[in-house]
Amino acid sequence: MNGKKSWILLPFLLGLLFVVNLGLGSVNIPPGAILSILTGHESANPVWHDIVWDFRMTKALTCLLAGSALSIAGLQMQTLFRNALAGPDVLGLSSGASLAVSLVFMSQAAGLHLFSTPGPWTVAGTASLGCFGVFFIVILIAQRLRDNTSLLIIGLMLGAATSSLVSVLQFLSKPEEQQSYMLWTFGSLGRLNWTEIKVLTIILVSAGLMTLFSTKALNGWLLGDHYAQSIGINLNRSRFIILFSTSVLTGGVTAFCGPIAFVGLAVPHLTKLIVKTHNHKILIPAVAVAGAALMLFCDIMTQLPGQAYVLPINAITAMIGAPVVIWIIIKAKRLAV
Repeated sequence: MNGKKSWILLPFLLGLLFVVNLGLGSVNIPPGAILSILTGHESANPVWHDIVWDFRMTKALTCLLAGSALSIAGLQMQTLFRNALAGPDVLGLSSGASLAVSLVFMSQAAGLHLFSTPGPWTVAGTASLGCFGVFFIVILIAQRLRDNTSLLIIGLMLGAATSSLVSVLQFLSKPEEQQSYMLWTFGSLGRLNWTEIKVLTIILVSAGLMTLFSTKALNGWLLGDHYAQSIGINLNRSRFIILFSTSVLTGGVTAFCGPIAFVGLAVPHLTKLIVKTHNHKILIPAVAVAGAALMLFCDIMTQLPGQAYVLPINAITAMIGAPVVIWIIIKAKRLAV
């Protein structure tokens, strides 16, 4: 498929999934009514207008933001480390957020007694601190290491260490505290209000623009450190910018939506099947659109027909992402033979 056809396909698919996502739920709304509501025309049923704008629109926009951010972050990590299995959480950022949030919900187990009834902003702020705490550790280590592979391994070990601390807190905590934490780890796209949407948009758009300014560096990293340096790229500075933007993208989504797995790992590979290029000037926007579309599709799959409740988003992303990872491994093995 050539570039023009792929760019027609991706936005069309995104728009279609966006309309379908707004229409599905405990109350099904026809696509025609959705389009009338979005264009400001009078709807046949005034209740549908309130359902779309007061409940479903925020969730759909969260899908767009989270899917795009995680996909861009995953693309950057796969390019920087030149590893097809690198994802946005490869640096241990999501694990750092999970540790911080576990202290919010299970602080009594640690003997801290920090919060009695933590609110959404408390959880979001704490998760952000956890992400950036791990990020600064990674940056301190990165200043001493020039080898990206070693940095990748250290990130994975930081993730394992923080996960072990969470396991200790879970063992010591009460069942109701464990339940609150587990519900957060399932991920959620439907609990943000308009104020939180605006804050998340500012955070993710800022990091996304930073990524666009790094396209030359990302293209250079594809062919290795020496090539990147030969075309005038400052390796330390570009690596810091890439790591920082990835941390903001991953940390912002994790703070407001919880840890969402597999999207950032799978989407760059799926996008490259449609957009046949390695140029990041094209890949970054393509991956952003594809990630938003995939997240909308996953959210649609969580909707149980005729039911008021939905499945955890992480359960669906794992069902889609795990086969992609298996396919990546098999394909890499075939190429190596």
